[in-house]
Amino acid sequence: ADDGVRRAAAAGLAREHLRAFGPATRDDLRWWTGWTGATTRTALADVGAVEVGLDDGGTGHLLPDDLDPVADPGPSVALLPSLDPTTMGWKARGWYLDPAHAPLLFDRNGNGGPAVWVDGAVAGTWVQRPDGAVVTRLFGDVDPAARRAVDDAAERLRALLGGARVSARFPAPVQSELLAGP
Repeated sequence: ADDGVRRAAAAGLAREHLRAFGPATRDDLRWWTGWTGATTRTALADVGAVEVGLDDGGTGHLLPDDLDPVADPGPSVALLPSLDPTTMGWKARGWYLDPAHAPLLFDRNGNGGPAVWVDGAVAGTWVQRPDGAVVTRLFGDVDPAARRAVDDAAERLRALLGGARVSARFPAPVQSELLAGP
């Protein structure tokens, strides 16, 4: 009975992970849960996961009721906190973060710092300075409209926080220079 409970729990976790992060690779799910390869394969089979091709040529998995194409949502900007599930949901991050920029956002243990997302990809990081200012650092070029949207999002966050101060428990490695910046 214990094995049946564990198997049902694993299927439940796999279902929720795929619902939130699908398509996910087997390695993504294994990394996220800490399971063995056998438990991961069984959980994927138990939820009826469907294999799908990924843009990088790899194989991902989706739930059988999540196979419809998704419309492009258009331009978007979000400032997400450290350890946010959106940033932390996948082991392989190259599809949403340039590997050269990963050391600027993730510490040695894989903890993700506060992230600036632009159009579905990590474009930088942010920090709140002691004076309340929310400052960002973009890792590469973004178009001027996106840059304005990032600046607007930082100002909205500053206004929302008001007098409250936040600090990241797992800051991005580059955040110390943002805190000390001009």
